[in-house]
Amino acid sequence: MTSCSSSRTACRRPIGTGAAVGVTVAVLVVTQVVDHFWAPLSGALVAVVVGGLLLAVLFRAGGTWADAGLDPGGLGRGARWAMGLIGLVTVVYAVGMLVPLTRGLFADDRYSELTGGQVALRVLLTVPLGTVLLEEVAFRGVLYGLVCRVRGVVWATAVSSVLFGFWHILPSLGLAAAKPALGPVFGDSALGAVGVVAATVVFTGGAGVLFCELRRRSGSLLAPMGLHWAVNALGYLAGFLLR
Repeated sequence: MTSCSSSRTACRRPIGTGAAVGVTVAVLVVTQVVDHFWAPLSGALVAVVVGGLLLAVLFRAGGTWADAGLDPGGLGRGARWAMGLIGLVTVVYAVGMLVPLTRGLFADDRYSELTGGQVALRVLLTVPLGTVLLEEVAFRGVLYGLVCRVRGVVWATAVSSVLFGFWHILPSLGLAAAKPALGPVFGDSALGAVGVVAATVVFTGGAGVLFCELRRRSGSLLAPMGLHWAVNALGYLAGFLLR
């Protein structure tokens, strides 16, 4: 029987792209299901571990830091994109909070019991590490990079964005009850709840397309990371301030 010590070349043989995509999707499914039904896995430590595991899958499939959108040479440009996008979202949210017509869109019952310290923890730790790091590495980094290497940008964007939409099915199950603004649109019925889930999948899939395009144009994963953090974290802050 051949061992690793006697056949290093065979043991280090890269896995195929299809297998790497399958492993990545399986890891994400397990993470999401366990997080939703049994234990909260959105912590920063778990996000770092899962993100590292997915990067290892990319590298084992022959990918590089550039395939993941983390080429050191592009980080400066990506950081500039990220800062500009954060500034843009800040302005949009500030205007939305001041205009009576749009102020109600920020209302969210999930913020009603949060303290200022809890909101700060979400803005500075939970969102950037537990959400943004994991999701961007997984979808715009590993999945996008794997598919782009063999099928090109269009396929990479499509696969990454569709899976990103599906990723939000479980988190959206209680969204209708938490967001008062959704009631008049979808109603309180079971069919309305299904409509909220479907709309969430479509919306987040569309957001995934935007994030992929930002990654492509900037050449760095930092650009979609910046926008993703701004939309989520500043959304927490706006909802808290307007409760």
